[in-house]
Amino acid sequence: MVLRMARSMKRNGSANNQFVRRVPADLKARFAGRTFPFRLPSGDLDKPDIIVRAKAGELISFSLQTADVSLTKLRHAAAAAQVEGLFKAERTGPVDLSFKQTQALAGLAYRQLVASNEDDPGRPRDWERFRILLGDVADYLDPDSDGVTSPRFDPKAAERALRSLFDADAFLNSEGVILTSTSRAAFVQALVAALLKAADLLSMRASGDYSPDPHVTRYPEWTAPKPPLASTERPANAPPSAPGAAGKTSLNALVDGWWIEAKATGRKPSTHESYANTMARFIRHLGHEDAARVTPEDVIAFKDARLAEINPRNGKPISPKTVKGSDLAGLKVVFDWAVANRKLASNPATAVTLKLGKTRKTRSQGFTDAEAKAVLAHASNHQRGQERPTTAAAKRWVPWLCAYTGARVGEMAQLRKQDVRQEAGRWIITITPDAGTVKTDEARDVPLHEHLIEQGFIDFVQGSKDGPLFLVPSKTGDVLGPLQGLKNRLGEFVREVVTDPGVAPNHGWRHRFKTTARDVGIDPGVRDAIQGHASRTVAEDYGDVSITAKANAIDRFPRFD
Repeated sequence: MVLRMARSMKRNGSANNQFVRRVPADLKARFAGRTFPFRLPSGDLDKPDIIVRAKAGELISFSLQTADVSLTKLRHAAAAAQVEGLFKAERTGPVDLSFKQTQALAGLAYRQLVASNEDDPGRPRDWERFRILLGDVADYLDPDSDGVTSPRFDPKAAERALRSLFDADAFLNSEGVILTSTSRAAFVQALVAALLKAADLLSMRASGDYSPDPHVTRYPEWTAPKPPLASTERPANAPPSAPGAAGKTSLNALVDGWWIEAKATGRKPSTHESYANTMARFIRHLGHEDAARVTPEDVIAFKDARLAEINPRNGKPISPKTVKGSDLAGLKVVFDWAVANRKLASNPATAVTLKLGKTRKTRSQGFTDAEAKAVLAHASNHQRGQERPTTAAAKRWVPWLCAYTGARVGEMAQLRKQDVRQEAGRWIITITPDAGTVKTDEARDVPLHEHLIEQGFIDFVQGSKDGPLFLVPSKTGDVLGPLQGLKNRLGEFVREVVTDPGVAPNHGWRHRFKTTARDVGIDPGVRDAIQGHASRTVAEDYGDVSITAKANAIDRFPRFD
C-alpha cells in the first residue's frame, strides 16, 4: 500500500483507530529510530490532552486511542498538523529565540494550561501540589545551587521532572519548533515560571475566584520565528562540534573535547553539565562561538553581565559565588584544556577573577539540642497521608539515620535494602555511589547506632522490597531525579519544625555530628571516615579506619532520648 497522505486506519487486534503517515524521503535518515511525542485532544473539557509517543521508521504511526468517529477526526487533524509541523521544523533546523520570543512561547503554554482547566479547575490543593512539584523542577534550574545546602544545578534532571507535569517536547512539536540548546534552556526557565503563575491562577479559580487574570497582559503574542540564514549553535543532543570549513574552532567543540578527556579521568557528568551550560551562556553573551576571537575583555564583560543578571526563580541577582565558582571556573578549565591541546594559543580567562566577601554567620551551622529533638520527634510521630509509602518511610527514618551517622541526606535517602547487612554481630550500612551518588565517589561502611535498631529500623529494612528503601526510581531506572525530589521534601519536612534560615534543613546534621563527636572525644580520623570527609594530612592517609574503630566511636555517641 502506498501511503501518500496521513490517514486513520484500524489497528490489528484493537478497535481503536490509528494515525499513519509516511516519513518523506529526505527526512528518513534523520528520523530513523527517533521517538516523538504528540498531543491529542481528549475531547472532554474536563480532561487534559493525551500525550502519545511514536517511534519513527518508514512510517510515523500511533494509536488515536479511540474508535469514535468524531473524536477520531478531531485527534487525526491535530496529529496531522503536528507531524507536518515537525517535518517543516526539521527541514528548517534549530532556531534561536530572542528574549521576547522566549517569553511569548512560555506565555502560549500558560494560556493553554489555563484554558484547558479554567472551567473546571478541580481543588485548590491539586494546584498547590502542582506548584510543589514545579518547585522541585525550578530547584534544578537555580544557578546559585551548590549541591549541598540546595539542589545541584542540573537542567537535564529538571526536564525529566517537568515531563510528568508538562511535556515540553510535545508542546514544541505541536508548534512546529525546534530550538537550539541555548534557546531551549532559556525557554525551559521561562516555561517553569509561566506554569507557576498558571497554577496560582487556577488555584484561585478552584476556590471560586474568577476575578481578572493578573497575568493576561504579561506575555506578548507568539509568532513563530523566521528560519535563520545560518546557525552557529548546535541543537540539543547534537553530536560533538567540529571546526568549521574555514578552520575555526567552536567554543562548543572545546567543551566536547575537554569532556572526552575529563570523562575518561573520572569527572562527574554534573561537572560537564555545569561547564556546558556556562559555555552556552557565554556564547549567547558573545553572539558567536569562534574560540579564536575570545579576548580577556570578553570574559570580563561576561562576568559583569552575569553579576547584573537576575535569577528568574527568586528575583535576586546571580550570586558572586556562582559567577566565580561555576562560570569563571568552567571557562578557565575548558580554555586550559584548549591551550594544552594546541587548540588555542592562550587562555583568555586566566587572569579574570572575582573577590568574594566574607559570608556573615549569625549562628552555628548545626542543629541546636532543641532543634535536633524537635526534628527527631517530628520524624517519629509522622503519619502517612496521601504520600507514597517510601516518602513516609523517608520522613520517619532519614532524619534519625543522619543524626547517628552524620551522613549527607542524599546518601541516606538513596539507601538500598542490600546496603544494610550484619557482620560479626554488628549491623552496618554501606554508603556507595552504586546506589545513586556520593560526593567523594568512594563507598564507606558505617556501623548503626543501637538506638536505631531498638526503634525497629532493621525490622523495617527486612520487611521492605529489594532496591531503594525510600524512593521509587523512574521508569528508565534513573535514581538521581527522584532522589532530588525526595531531598526537597525532606527539607520541607524539617522546615515544619525548624524555621531558622540560618541552618540548612538537610545539612544541619553533618555539622551537629562533628560537634558532638568532638565533645565525646572521638578520634578526628575516625569521625572523618564515618562522615566521608577527606583526610586533612598525608599522615592520616596511612592505614585504614576499621569497622571496629568506627563501631567503638558510634557506641560513644550519645542517644537522642
